[in-house]
Amino acid sequence: MSDTLRLAIFISGGGTTMLEVIRACRDRRIHHTEPALIIASRPGAGGIQKALDEGMKEENVLVLSRKDYKTDDAFGEAILAACTERRVDVIAQCGWLALTPPAVIAAYRDRIFNQHPGPLDSGRPDFGGQGMYGKRVHAAVIYFARRIPRPFHTEATVHKVAEEYDRGATIGISRVEISPEDDAESLARRVLPYEHRLVIDTLARYAMYGSLPSLCRDTPLIQDDEKEILAAAKVAAIEQYPKG
Repeated sequence: MSDTLRLAIFISGGGTTMLEVIRACRDRRIHHTEPALIIASRPGAGGIQKALDEGMKEENVLVLSRKDYKTDDAFGEAILAACTERRVDVIAQCGWLALTPPAVIAAYRDRIFNQHPGPLDSGRPDFGGQGMYGKRVHAAVIYFARRIPRPFHTEATVHKVAEEYDRGATIGISRVEISPEDDAESLARRVLPYEHRLVIDTLARYAMYGSLPSLCRDTPLIQDDEKEILAAAKVAAIEQYPKG
């Protein structure tokens, strides 16, 4: 890697975290890091214009959509070609909903990170996985918390990207209390600033140390007698927010 890390940011939506990361690089809260590439997974992503308004060059703001490629391998090759051309050192997935191709993960092993708006517990039941994104996560957490007889909070998390959704090792956690008045929308608004700060902190730590340790829970997030409640929470959340 060069003295200045070259950062790619992957987005699918409004790019609010992307915007905060770009600004954090500019004001050196993330030291020695330069945003070099933005990849959006769909042409209508609101973050595209935000990136351009923040000074990203048009040739470094790309749309690469999985549906435009016949295979995952072809999709991965396109992503890697864009990253290689711009000498990308590290990748932050900020609201990226596409499943990242294995070739990209292999090329950036331990250098590709994803944010998630709920608690994760790699290798055990948690609030991640396919279909768990956006307000669905918050709705599932609230459903679960109100049906178990113990205190429960939510978390903003950052994890290393793996071949399955949200299965990579957790490297950053920020605890957020759940209010009795919360619904999915209000909890999403309160968690989002924690996500922003956590992503910025993660990238700042990576820029400083070059590697990040995994965080492991001493006890499982979900107890054995709570697994059915978790499954029901996810089903209810998807029904409540069919579009995420």
